[in-house]
Amino acid sequence: MDRDEIEASIINFIETSFEMSDVGVDDDLNADHGFDSIDAIELLREIETLMQGKLTRDEEEAAMSIRTVRQIVDFIEKAMAERA
Repeated sequence: MDRDEIEASIINFIETSFEMSDVGVDDDLNADHGFDSIDAIELLREIETLMQGKLTRDEEEAAMSIRTVRQIVDFIEKAMAERA
């Protein structure tokens, strides 16, 4: 899965699952769209699905500080590269 596919998948998941619209890659999901900690946990599960594996505790902690789609995509790319 390349960067554009990851980005499209994440945006689609956020817009569909959380009934948000026009999510931009640099929007602060919390400040701009009311994303909360429960939403973040659901997003973590989606990240695990995309990565086809469970996140480590350290990865989960790092992911909890993510605020934008761009940061999510960067996180996934980095984690997948480290696992390869």
